[in-house]
Amino acid sequence: MQARAIEEHSSSSLSTDNTAVMASPVAFMESPMCLIENTDGNLSVNQEAVDVLMGLNQPAVVVAVVGLYRSGKSYLMNKLAGKKHGFALGDTVQSQTKGIWMWALPHPTRAGHTLVLLDTEGLGDVEKGDQKNDAWVFSLAILLSSMLVYNCRATIDNQAVETLQYVTELTERIKVKSPGGASSSEDGADAQFVQFFPKFVWVIRDFTLELKIDGRAVTDNEYLEHSLSLRKGRDKKTADYNLPRECIRSYFPTRRCFVFITPTTPENMSRLDSLDECDLSQSFRTVTSSFCSYIFMESNVKTVKGGVQVTGRMLGHLAKTYVDTIARGDVPCLENAVLAMAQIENEAARRDALKEYQQGMQDLCFPVNVQEMSRQHRLCDSLATKTFMSRSFKDDSGEHLKALAEAIAEHYAELLCQNEQASKDLCRNLLAQLSAPMGKRMQEGFYAEPGGYELYCADNDAVVAQFHSTPNKGVVAEEVLEEFLKEKSVESNSVLQADNKLSEQEKRIHDAEQRVAILEQEERRETERLELAQKMLRDQEESHQETIRQLQVKKQKEAAEAMKELERAMESKLQEHEWLMAKGFQRKEDALKEEIQELKNNMEITKEKDKAAQREAVVSMTRVLANGVQTYMEYMSLHENRIMKEEQRKEAQYRLQLERSRQGRGLKQVVQGKGEPNLHQHQRGKPKPGQTSSSTDSAETQASSSQSSARPEKAEDPQHEGSFGAQE
Repeated sequence: MQARAIEEHSSSSLSTDNTAVMASPVAFMESPMCLIENTDGNLSVNQEAVDVLMGLNQPAVVVAVVGLYRSGKSYLMNKLAGKKHGFALGDTVQSQTKGIWMWALPHPTRAGHTLVLLDTEGLGDVEKGDQKNDAWVFSLAILLSSMLVYNCRATIDNQAVETLQYVTELTERIKVKSPGGASSSEDGADAQFVQFFPKFVWVIRDFTLELKIDGRAVTDNEYLEHSLSLRKGRDKKTADYNLPRECIRSYFPTRRCFVFITPTTPENMSRLDSLDECDLSQSFRTVTSSFCSYIFMESNVKTVKGGVQVTGRMLGHLAKTYVDTIARGDVPCLENAVLAMAQIENEAARRDALKEYQQGMQDLCFPVNVQEMSRQHRLCDSLATKTFMSRSFKDDSGEHLKALAEAIAEHYAELLCQNEQASKDLCRNLLAQLSAPMGKRMQEGFYAEPGGYELYCADNDAVVAQFHSTPNKGVVAEEVLEEFLKEKSVESNSVLQADNKLSEQEKRIHDAEQRVAILEQEERRETERLELAQKMLRDQEESHQETIRQLQVKKQKEAAEAMKELERAMESKLQEHEWLMAKGFQRKEDALKEEIQELKNNMEITKEKDKAAQREAVVSMTRVLANGVQTYMEYMSLHENRIMKEEQRKEAQYRLQLERSRQGRGLKQVVQGKGEPNLHQHQRGKPKPGQTSSSTDSAETQASSSQSSARPEKAEDPQHEGSFGAQE
């Protein structure tokens, strides 16, 4: 039977109060399909069914039904699905279900949850004749479900209990820990199993007896507990009688029983799925309703060791891992399966979290200022970390969280470079546009007349003023402006030296002012860079603190879930201990006391381990986050190196241009200062547009002249590295 995952089901139909709680529709199945195929005794997963599960990211409540073939298991599954048709019922003595069939549906009472129904092939099929195969099917039903329904006919007698002989073989077919750790076959294995085993429901079909014990009317559950009572004695017959009952009591401490009478007349039983509800007995309908309500209300989300909730996607991973292990002839190990699933899920969680960060940062339109860049980074980083934390598990070493933090840091550094480049391109284009009229005037010789330097300064000041008044230039506006003014320094110096209106003393004053101006511009540029670096480090520190906070919350939650498992095992042991005391099983009571004490010891050890693990996780994450800071510092280092190389290149171009100017026009070389290209005085805001050089403060002029005369040796060294001016 092929099934299609086509039904788009909104959250409103899932919620008991008809409120929408799911953010997006989820694809469910319109009919069952085979999940685990059983061909000639060989088990294999159906990849098509696994692919359907991979698309279900909601928590999964998994209900599996097992029992003798032709005992009406599929009918119960169809009732839970709320459908008349679905799982094949069959009307002959042949078994219709082979392997394990699956039906994923929206949970009828839990919003945002998926109900996965598993219908297994009948145990004891005479056509199959392979008890080993039955045992594996039974084990898989336990491993995959959170509620196990055992279906039998007529009564709970010794034969019905012995049919569950597979329970006694569980320690041989399921291991809790890897071979390197404590084996699940050691003493206390049932205490380990009970931490993750499903709840157990025993369904008795076509019951014709009276529910009475020793002449007293009893409930369904009392009937079950009476049937699972142990006998006193040490002989082999008593031991064989007690073994399956002890296993059921130990492995399934949460038990429930439902007794169904025959629903209709014998002649109508073969067409049970086509009968109307009114054609079924009232008592049968009442028990059926109670059974479905119990399953819906009491079935928990499937969890794995550590209390991790399983989604449909994770259920697909588990099914494949278990079946592949069995096919290799090995025993399924819960610890190994969970670790393998965790590796897959954590890698997917890391990829999705990084993708969420990247998509969030795409909302920025470069160039942006450092505040906006920082705000968006902190927001997206926090959301991405939260997404990862919500999906990841068993990342005890923090390997995947570290990888996510490093990937986010690397991507942010790339975005910073992109934002810087966008700012640089915008500022360069803006300055080119604003200075175009000056270039045209320069070509026309507008500044070649006496007093041209003053006109040149006024136009240049106007360009700079317009540049400063233009908003949203990005993070390197001052750097690009410095670059622009350095490129203009030769041109500015040529105009200055060619202006016959200025005296030599005035020209020297302007030279000194230019040296001061370059220092002020460099200071503004350094302030711009420092602000960016400091903001980045503050952002990282805030992001790191938020990540550590989320990590601590997650570790505390995981520790609480692990403790719940142990407490659940402890509670079941205490209940069994009370029962044994009441019945007088002294020897078994003493053995159980030892198990209880061992569980108490394990709980204390687990608490201490959890505390140590939380501390180690925080310390480890702090180290990797410190490495994240190093990533940013490396970015800043690369940034500085790039700027330095660019300055060296432009200095070389400047020297070449100056040399050509000197040789071609016979200009006299003037050494003006080491490593300081000429800049116009507007960098200090002096003179203002419209002012002449003669308005410069006299005290400042004298200081500048003193500064110029204080370095006579450097001024006379034509080979010394520095800025050069041309003088006609």
